[in-house]
Amino acid sequence: MAPNNPDVCMETTVITKGIPVDDASARRAVPAWIISTVAHAVILGLLTLIAAVATQEKDPPAVQMTVLPPLQPDPPPVITDSLPSEKEPLPIPEEAVEPNPIESLEVTLEDTSVEETLVEDIARGEPDATSDTALADQSMMVSIGSGGNAGGPWGRRGLGKKRAVGKYGTPETERTVDRSLKWFKRHQSPNGQWDIDGYPANCQENPKCEPGLEHTGIDGDLAGTGYALLCFLGAGFDHRMPSPFRDTVSTGVTWLVSQQGADGSFGPRNYEHAIATMALAEAFAMSNDRALRAPAQKAVDILLQRQIRSEDGAYGLGWDYTSGTQRNDASVTGWCAMALKSAAAAGLNTGDGMAGVKNYLDAAWLATNPGGKDLDPYTGESTFPYTWNSGTGAVDISRGEQHKDLASVGALLAVFLGHEAGDPMLESLCNYGAAKQTPTAYPTNTYYLYYNTLALFMADGDQEESKRWHTWNKKVLHTLLVDAQHKDEGCLNGSWDWGGTVFHGHRTGRILSTAYCCLSLEVYYRYVGTDLAKRRDKKGW
Repeated sequence: MAPNNPDVCMETTVITKGIPVDDASARRAVPAWIISTVAHAVILGLLTLIAAVATQEKDPPAVQMTVLPPLQPDPPPVITDSLPSEKEPLPIPEEAVEPNPIESLEVTLEDTSVEETLVEDIARGEPDATSDTALADQSMMVSIGSGGNAGGPWGRRGLGKKRAVGKYGTPETERTVDRSLKWFKRHQSPNGQWDIDGYPANCQENPKCEPGLEHTGIDGDLAGTGYALLCFLGAGFDHRMPSPFRDTVSTGVTWLVSQQGADGSFGPRNYEHAIATMALAEAFAMSNDRALRAPAQKAVDILLQRQIRSEDGAYGLGWDYTSGTQRNDASVTGWCAMALKSAAAAGLNTGDGMAGVKNYLDAAWLATNPGGKDLDPYTGESTFPYTWNSGTGAVDISRGEQHKDLASVGALLAVFLGHEAGDPMLESLCNYGAAKQTPTAYPTNTYYLYYNTLALFMADGDQEESKRWHTWNKKVLHTLLVDAQHKDEGCLNGSWDWGGTVFHGHRTGRILSTAYCCLSLEVYYRYVGTDLAKRRDKKGW
């Protein structure tokens, strides 16, 4: 059959198994595997060609990256005499790797009025706590007296002060304390001491105070400085916390330490040594100034060494003015016991000192009051001897004689040693002080005043029904002492007269009389008052 298109080749005849076929039929007769082989060969060839081209030239990246030049340091700043304009940002310096150390911090304080520390806005909560959170520091947790709680012995000298004044005192009692502290500040010597007979020279106001007439040597100055420091510390002012009296306390403490002997003693007499030790222990406890720990501990060690012991040396007792006697003096022992209590509250080692005081208290009281254990605690009265001889058992006392009837000292020691409400010794001694030694006018025996105030407050202060304490507080502290203080009279302003205060040694002068009155008015916050019917010192003191 002739093709329709002349350009097409002539028809080819294919013979398959002897059967002739035409060209289209032949193509249909080509096996599928031949077609597949040819197709794979073509694909393989293309892949080979692509690989060859790829080895010769790489494709360019899809994203063109720009290579940045290396960073160059900023040019130095141009310093001009004027500040940048408001439109220009202020240069911000790089943060220092380490903060610059502060070598010293000077705080300039203005003298504050007492109204800032009075009773307005009394906070609620734990009355004896120093803050909203109970503290657990060792020096804050040891109790003074026969009670105490989370705030510890110094709780009311801090934030608890306003609450204490609000509960027991008045704004005027606190203004009276403030005036007395300012009087002490004006009469401090430049070297930090309070000079018994030289103090008037330190005040430039008139009329002038008069110098003291007794104990005008170094012993008297040691005691006078200790008394003054106790007044500041009792009100919550130490030598580290900013206050109007910080420098006053600091120079006083510095002078006191400078007078301490290498063995730790403040003179040969235990009376002055005990007062200085007490002041040093409280300064250490309140400030946590570790530089004071060693001097305070050495002073306590001297107290323990000088304590009178039994004849066989098995146990301790009280103290005399000097060592090596069996004369247990109540006045000296009272101050030594107070020093040990403050030292214990500061976390210092007081050994078995207070256990010895307990031995002394029990023996001296029974020797003076035979059958005293059978006294009615509500109506019974007992007293305490000026001296008791631990060798012979003899007591020296005369009821009514101003310096030999020391029931007030015995009462305070009984509180310190944990005697409870209803105890015949404690109650009868407090009964005697309230009945026989409540002053009705000034001048009065300020030594009795000081000890009775402490004893009655610590025994009855938290008992709302206590007639003894509330009568004493209202008549003696709120009225008598406030009215008797000198006010707005130049050099005398803030002090109390010493003439007619009658106790043995009262002629030491105005520093001593002012200290006893000031310390009495600070009773609300110097120590923690206790309800002895509910609390007791767990240490058995």
